[in-house]
Amino acid sequence: MGAALSYQVALHYADNLVDQSLQQSAQSLAALVLPESAAPSMELSDKAKLLMAEFGSTAPLYSAHLTPGSRLFGNWKFSIPNYGAGPQRVFYTEQFMGQQLRAIALVRPLDTPEGRKWLTVQVATSHDVHQRLFNDLVFAMVIPLALLTLTTSILVWWGIGRGLQPFKRLQHLLESRKPQDLSPLDIGNAPQELVTLFGALNHLLVSAGESIDRQRRFIGDAAHQLRTPLAGLKSQTELAMRESISEAQRERLAMVHTSATRSIHLVNQLLTLARSEPGNQSSILRVHMDLARLIRELTAEAVPRALAAGIDLGCDCSLNEAWIEGNSVLLRELFVNLVENAIKYIPRGGCVTVRLQDQNQHYVIEVEDDGPGIPEEDKQRVFERFYRRQQDGSGCGLGMAIVREIAERHGGTVSLRDAVPHGLIVRIELPH
Repeated sequence: MGAALSYQVALHYADNLVDQSLQQSAQSLAALVLPESAAPSMELSDKAKLLMAEFGSTAPLYSAHLTPGSRLFGNWKFSIPNYGAGPQRVFYTEQFMGQQLRAIALVRPLDTPEGRKWLTVQVATSHDVHQRLFNDLVFAMVIPLALLTLTTSILVWWGIGRGLQPFKRLQHLLESRKPQDLSPLDIGNAPQELVTLFGALNHLLVSAGESIDRQRRFIGDAAHQLRTPLAGLKSQTELAMRESISEAQRERLAMVHTSATRSIHLVNQLLTLARSEPGNQSSILRVHMDLARLIRELTAEAVPRALAAGIDLGCDCSLNEAWIEGNSVLLRELFVNLVENAIKYIPRGGCVTVRLQDQNQHYVIEVEDDGPGIPEEDKQRVFERFYRRQQDGSGCGLGMAIVREIAERHGGTVSLRDAVPHGLIVRIELPH
């Protein structure tokens, strides 16, 4: 838009300057003609030549004649259009040897001894003169405009980049945060325009943290409140089953006992889940512990349950020691959930192997079974809470969700892989 405006302004001023120059030349030539000299003469022609010679190589074409009368002087014969009666000043376009000329016709009255006549002075200049003037004007306007545009672009680029730095910092803060971290953002030296945005985000984070804390406390409190009466219900059903005489009563009491056992398991899982979801990473109690010893002990404890289910449970731990900073209660729950799931969901006669290895600054725990495995489309869904692939009522759908929460709380990862030729490998990676 600036270039288009500059072009129009330069064109307008070039036209005006050329027209003013033509008008001044025509007025100067008209001033040479006096009433007493209103006749062709060499002296008049010489004066006109001398006057036009001041233009140098750009001297215009000119001509003067009287109406009625004859041509007084000139270096080119113009066409004589009908300008009408009375004084005139007409700008028009003339053709000369295939070139377009800008011309003026100045008509004035002249009282001579023979009476009133009309003096017509015509002056024309080449379009090249107009073009050179136009080019000079454009060049004089475009160069400063280009420098101004370049300078403005640099300043805008620098200013916008500087202005967006707080947004980039905010983006980095949000991208580098862990999902569990709901602490307020550090405003730092943010400009005043962003203080409100930071304040709104911090208010949202605080509100979300409080809501999650309330939900977590509710789950923990509810689980604690339910565990005692459920344990009492289980004990009472066991006593009633021993004292009951009727077979039908025993069957009903057995169903109540099974439901109570399942409910107790669910409550324990909810408590574990609540403990594995504290507000931030630093809130869990960590101790210096031997992961290799923990795995050997827990594998040995699970052997009786595996034998009762007809499962061959083995431990492949090549490390004598594997020291990490972790929460022993949560890691014990992680391992128990993995082994219990493997024993529960593979058929009798199956095999479960627990491994511990040291790879790339990580301890890798693998629980491999030779059961039917998990289809690819379900490998991510099993980490969802209360999702159960087998709706047989034997589980509550929280085991793998707890495993993932505990692993992430310790800075680790959980992945599922297919075993060869069949089965499933649950792989846990924990940093040293």
